[in-house]
Amino acid sequence: MQKHLFSIISFFDLDISDRKVVVKDGDVLDLGEHKLHFVFAPMVHWPEVMVTYDEKDKVLFSADGFGKFGALDADEDWACEARRYYFNIVGKYGAQVQALLKKAAALDIEIICPLHGPVLKDNLDYYIDKHNVWSSYKPEDKGVTIAYGSIYGNTANAAKKLAEILKAKGEENVSLFDLARDDMAEAIEDAFRYDCIVVGSSTYDGGLFPCVEDFLHHLKIKNYQGRTAGIIENGTWAPVSGKQIKAYFESMKNITVLENTVTIKSVLKDESALEKLADEIINR
Repeated sequence: MQKHLFSIISFFDLDISDRKVVVKDGDVLDLGEHKLHFVFAPMVHWPEVMVTYDEKDKVLFSADGFGKFGALDADEDWACEARRYYFNIVGKYGAQVQALLKKAAALDIEIICPLHGPVLKDNLDYYIDKHNVWSSYKPEDKGVTIAYGSIYGNTANAAKKLAEILKAKGEENVSLFDLARDDMAEAIEDAFRYDCIVVGSSTYDGGLFPCVEDFLHHLKIKNYQGRTAGIIENGTWAPVSGKQIKAYFESMKNITVLENTVTIKSVLKDESALEKLADEIINR
C-alpha cells in the first residue's frame, strides 16, 4: 500500500487487475477492526509515493519518510545515518516533505514505520523536529564543513591548517573532507548540517578538480541554501578555481560568500590569508 500500482507492474509481469483496490488521496479503507487512511506524498522521494495511517493502532507507514541508512543491529547514532539518508535521497524535495509533515500533524501518531530503518516508537517529536529542520534547509548546528580537492597535497595542507586555526579560535564543530577519498555522501551530510562551508580546489585543466565540481553539483541539485561560504583556490600559473567555486555558490539560494578568498600559488607560504578567512568565519 506504500506505492501505487504503477510501481508493481513496472517491475513485475503480473496481472493483478482483479485483485487491486484503487485509492485517491484522503481515501479510507475500512477493514472492520482497522481503518487505513491513504495520504499521497509525491516526491518523498518517488512520484507515486503515498503513506498509510492505521487509525486503530495509530501507526504511520511513512514510505521513504523518516528512513535511515545503516543496519538495525549496528550501534550507531540515529541522527547521523538518518541525516545522511535524508539529504542524499530525499533532500531535493524539502517543500514536499514540509507538505507531508503538515498532513501528519493532523494525525494521532504513536508509531512510525519507514521503509528503511528502525520502527520509531519513543520521543516521536525528536524525529519529526529533525525532519522539519532538514526539509526547511535550516542549519542544524553552528559549525564549519571544509571540503577540498587536492592534486599534490598542497591544497589539502591549507585546508587542514584552516581547520587548526578555526579550532584554536574557538570553533567547536569543524569537519574536514578530502573529496577525492572520503565518502561524498558524508560530506554532503555535514554541509547541510552546519551553517558554514569552505570549499578548496586546485585548478585543473583551467577549471575545478573533478571531485570538487561533483560535490558542488550535488549541493546545487539538493537545493543547498542559506549558508555562509568561504573559498580556497590553488594554481601555479593561473589559479581560477576560486571564481568557479564562487559561481556555483552564486547559483544557489541565499549563500553569503565571504570576502577573504585564499589564493595559493602551488604551496602555502604565508598563513595570514587563512587567518583573515578564519576571523571572517568566526565573526559570521
